Amino acid sequence: MLHAIQPEKHGPLGKPMANAVQACVHCGFCLAACPTYKEMGQEMDSPRGRIVLMKQVLEGALPVGDALPHVDACLGCLACEPVCPSGVAYRDLISPFRALAEKQRRRPLMERLRRTMISLTLPHPRRFRVAALLAGMVREFTPLLPKSMRPMLDLLPARIPVEQKLAPLYPAHGKRRARVALLAGCAQQVLEPDINTATIDVLCRNGVEVLVPHGQGCCGALAWHVGDLKNARDFARRNLGAFPEDVDAIVTNAAGCGSGMHEYHLMLAGEPEAERAEAFRHRVKDVSAFLAGLGLVAEFPRQPKRRVAYQDACHLANAQGIRDEPRRLLGAVPGLEVLEIADTHLCCGSAGTYNIDQPEIAARLGEAKARAVIASGAEMMATGNIGCMTQVRAHLAKLKSQIVVQHTMQILRDAYATRITPA
Repeated sequence: MLHAIQPEKHGPLGKPMANAVQACVHCGFCLAACPTYKEMGQEMDSPRGRIVLMKQVLEGALPVGDALPHVDACLGCLACEPVCPSGVAYRDLISPFRALAEKQRRRPLMERLRRTMISLTLPHPRRFRVAALLAGMVREFTPLLPKSMRPMLDLLPARIPVEQKLAPLYPAHGKRRARVALLAGCAQQVLEPDINTATIDVLCRNGVEVLVPHGQGCCGALAWHVGDLKNARDFARRNLGAFPEDVDAIVTNAAGCGSGMHEYHLMLAGEPEAERAEAFRHRVKDVSAFLAGLGLVAEFPRQPKRRVAYQDACHLANAQGIRDEPRRLLGAVPGLEVLEIADTHLCCGSAGTYNIDQPEIAARLGEAKARAVIASGAEMMATGNIGCMTQVRAHLAKLKSQIVVQHTMQILRDAYATRITPA
């Protein structure tokens, strides 16, 4: 029975988990939307099936180890939420449950080693840069490495971009219309620092003053999504202290980061910072939503005709409900035709560290996404998340495609700088 769950036994996260379980009526609408159910075809690898398993664990009727293989296989893409007629907040269940389960499991040695390497490097730009450069030097020896370590090397670009240090303040061009604080991100600063440069350029051109707060760190989403509650809380606390209150918004340009910051109230549930976290998360906005709401005022010069396919990042579309705003911004560029991708709701397989933790499923999803992009007939692909960019680029390259993958802000920035020279 549903009432058998006793939330108080599971700490401050018990109530959100119990509420999510109770809201599910097992109708099955989520099955068609779930990428892992589509790939694996098992009820237990669907949102509905996982909810049943997690419910039984929370009730004490099932050992946590019996549920973990299916819970671990969940992307956390939240494609189940928009299609759920009962409004099940799956996000209130999956990450808290993983945090609860992490205390009760014993991982194999190589898995623990891989997770430790990720937690010590990926959320810390300087460490990650050193690790990525060293990894590039040993890439030719990849076949000699343990199989579980190879996906990390496969996803790294052939060349690590030069570090781009950000100033603490970028003034608005012309009359100031707004003032924001930018989350610089962690892996993004190493793999694609130009995303931040482009974001700042587009914001400033449109009358937005941009602060890059000193002392900020990783958003905590990577730790949160894999059940590392301690590190997630530490990152959340750091950012609560680093970001000022006298701004119109805290702007993010990575879907996963924005989604993670919107869940600070869960990460810090029952902690002294819980009230601050609740207020903080409501100030976080994706840059595409912020700009679409503010409106573009800087005019684009005449452009050559191009076709761009827009790919919905799961944690932008599903977690934050942002779908139309990036398309409207891209559609404002003269000469730019915005195309849709078939099955755009299906995850590309990146999903934080999923393509490292579950490489086989992630690879199938990544290839399917790359083929869908190619089938769209586009010359470029736009998206709003560094993980999606890295994943789709890797699979387009495997398919020998020349399609360019860029962040929405990079395309807008380039459009401001690109013009047709009169004959």
